[in-house]
Amino acid sequence: MSNQEAKNRIYQMICDPLYVPMKIKEMAILLDLPKERRGELQEILDELEAEGKIERSVKNKYHKAEKKYIVGSFVANARGFGFVEVDDEETPDYFIPEKYTMGAFHGDVVRMELLPESRGMRPEGRIVAIIEHGITEVVGTFQASDNFGFLIPDDPKIPFDIFIPKFKDRKVMTGHKCVARIVKYAEPGKKPEGEIVEILGHVNDPGVDILSLVKAFGLPMEFSEEVLREAEAVAEPVVMQLGREDLRDVTMVTIDGEDSKDLDDAVSICRVDGGYELGVHIADVSEYVREGSALDVEALKRSTSVYLADRVIPMLPHVLCNGICSLNAGEDRNALSCIMTIDAKGNVVDHRIVESVVRIDRRMTYTAVNEILEDKNPDTLAEYEDLVTEFKLMEECANILRHKRKKRGSIDFDFPETKIELDERGNVVGLHPYERRIGQKMIEDFMLLANETVAEHFHWQEVPFLYRVHGEPDGEKIQRLAALVGSFGYTLRGKHDEIHPKELQKLLVSIEGSSEEDLIRRLTLRSMQQAKYDPECIGHFGLAAEFYCHFTSPIRRYPDLQIHRIIKESIRGTLDEARMEHYQAILPEVAAQTSKLERRADEVEREVEKLKKVQYMKNYIGKTYHGVISGVTKWGIYVELPNTVEGMIRLSELTDDEYELHEDTYELVGKNFNKHYKLGQDILIQVVRADEVSRTIDFVMAGDEDNE
Repeated sequence: MSNQEAKNRIYQMICDPLYVPMKIKEMAILLDLPKERRGELQEILDELEAEGKIERSVKNKYHKAEKKYIVGSFVANARGFGFVEVDDEETPDYFIPEKYTMGAFHGDVVRMELLPESRGMRPEGRIVAIIEHGITEVVGTFQASDNFGFLIPDDPKIPFDIFIPKFKDRKVMTGHKCVARIVKYAEPGKKPEGEIVEILGHVNDPGVDILSLVKAFGLPMEFSEEVLREAEAVAEPVVMQLGREDLRDVTMVTIDGEDSKDLDDAVSICRVDGGYELGVHIADVSEYVREGSALDVEALKRSTSVYLADRVIPMLPHVLCNGICSLNAGEDRNALSCIMTIDAKGNVVDHRIVESVVRIDRRMTYTAVNEILEDKNPDTLAEYEDLVTEFKLMEECANILRHKRKKRGSIDFDFPETKIELDERGNVVGLHPYERRIGQKMIEDFMLLANETVAEHFHWQEVPFLYRVHGEPDGEKIQRLAALVGSFGYTLRGKHDEIHPKELQKLLVSIEGSSEEDLIRRLTLRSMQQAKYDPECIGHFGLAAEFYCHFTSPIRRYPDLQIHRIIKESIRGTLDEARMEHYQAILPEVAAQTSKLERRADEVEREVEKLKKVQYMKNYIGKTYHGVISGVTKWGIYVELPNTVEGMIRLSELTDDEYELHEDTYELVGKNFNKHYKLGQDILIQVVRADEVSRTIDFVMAGDEDNE
């Protein structure tokens, strides 16, 4: 009997109406448990008690909990209060007033009880027990004193300093960034106590700012000796294997950014019967990272490569991700190739998925491809003369695919990403929107098609698989969106609880060029669910795709690597019943883990970007800029500048009137003079503050003169 089954059985026994509260010794006798197994029973009872399902009387007798308790994860706020999140998308977060947090740390698993009354829109609760601490180490800046020191946490969600005794400070100096292990957690009237376990460097040393964030998010940086040795051992030169298709004579290229080193996809194209044969060739990482190996365990632990302003934290060691697994030009490489025959309307009329050996002809950049296809740069055209015909054919095919995808309802929000330029000391010397031109869109079109084709192929094979899914939007959010766009004279058709992506796409097309375009685009995006990985194929709403997976980036994403193994076993005919049962057993956990760690990577990437933007704007305090209102809340207005920097005008700074939030129209309205501030509105701002600790930028309204 598993631990969970035993736990369920004991809980059912305690819930039985005929059960009489008893001590552990009495319970063990009733269950006929020998004395040496009483510890197992104690562990189960402790777990049930921590979860709030059972309680213990003053006489140590166990009985069913009389109060309704809720178990969830505590999300702290810098102002002292917090929220409890539960693993149920239908359940709202619970607000925890500061006096009821019980000293919980951000990330703690807690047990809470509901308060009889709630003052705001959210239900309120009181934490009654901390089940498990989510944070065991804290990153911050050390402040020395004569007999002790303090670590001032970088994370504003940890609202108290960490006390560091003299003998546990490793003789670190004031102003150094450090990692402290929590030895004793906060108690009423006392700060938590810790010990310094790692010194990252002085706060002003190059790269220490980003390293601090990396450590704070718990991202693993260094590979163990075992993993590195294994990577070196498997990174053998490619030898043509029986069963692999030799595609080394097929003209193919990689197209990536100038700085890219892990090249995991290549494309080839030719014209066939009025259509195209498009090959998407993906590095066969699974040939080197075998299931259950040290490399595989480490890759799953990381789940994704993380791309930060000054560094990449790879999923795999460099000897693999930049070496034998990377599709470097002129080198033989193992690949998985999805070769698709596409008709003139963009339909995939035939396809095959094969193990292959490829040799890339040219390593192309987006810049060069854009100069060939958009700018018609004569020098670039001459340099790549032998490939220009293929690039034009790719553009032709990509346009057809994009039109077809748009026709079925695929949504493209196309919000600008930020390109951050750093000098050798990590200082930001430039910020600008990242361009998404024909080269970038073309590769995106081809990868989307390959991902859909592979997902559909294996769905109909009825084998265990890992899909990339995106559920339908929340009906209530869509209803609010429909009401808002209606106030601007637009219509969102269809039932709100089963909206088709095509209706959202039609809305976005209809607002192009209007003054409210940015407002409606942002609100439409906010109404959407978050994409994730799932063994069930429920479709991808945003792409209007019935079948979708991630197949094209196994160097940097574990889900791609995971399905490559399934694909290869299917191709080789070794995916028997035992292997199918194996994948059915492991895929739910792989989906949950990779989805969770993808969100962590996204969060740290956002925080690094915010930090670098703050550092950049510190040089422009007092300057004025034109910006667009990107958010309206009851505490102020968010404004985005053309360089993608976002800052806030706090409500307290709007002194010309008394403003209130109109949630139905997302605007602040002055009570006395009826002045409106709404999403998408152009305004002139002045930069007044840039705070690295909170990673926030403050603006105020500026006059008419532009000092930019």
